[in-house]
Amino acid sequence: MAKTDREAHARALLNHDARFTGCVVAGIDEVGRGPLAGNVVTACVVMPPEPLLIWVDDSKKLSESRREKVYEEIMEHAIYVGVGQASPEEIDEINILNATKKAMQEAAAQVPADVFLIDAVTNLGLKGEEVAIIKGDATSYAIAAASIVAKVTRDRQMLEADKLYPQYGFARNKGYGTAEHIAALKEFGPCPLHRRSFIKNFVAE
Repeated sequence: MAKTDREAHARALLNHDARFTGCVVAGIDEVGRGPLAGNVVTACVVMPPEPLLIWVDDSKKLSESRREKVYEEIMEHAIYVGVGQASPEEIDEINILNATKKAMQEAAAQVPADVFLIDAVTNLGLKGEEVAIIKGDATSYAIAAASIVAKVTRDRQMLEADKLYPQYGFARNKGYGTAEHIAALKEFGPCPLHRRSFIKNFVAE
């Protein structure tokens, strides 16, 4: 995508959020609801209108190297960034949806915002108006920024996990159920980072 197109796309995402006039708008997103291992990680971000960060977008649409660069830009310019997470044990105990909500509440707990734009999750009980948006990371500037913060944070965790448990290929699969990961799970059994409620079809307790 050309620079002019990037600028136009980022501006469209920003204009979406600007409709909430006179309000401080925060975006909330999660990464890691689907993997077999690792935390679910959430971020809550408040972004200023300027400077416009033209690569802020749905984190899934960016390369790993690009996400890392934009993450640093977001951390430099954001008005506020909060990060929350839930462990594999918590996910097993309260299920992935409730764990995601808990992590989102944690990320947003100290964020000074009037409106919370949330990617496809409702009823968090935050101190402000909550607006759930389907595919919010492709619609909202603040949610897109949150998706990048959450994605980079979780990916870094999984790179560290790979050093502890290299047999599962966490650096490559980030805990998702690839063929390589499932084969390793069957061969070596689970490690402490695996979600027991997610892997029962692959390993016997």
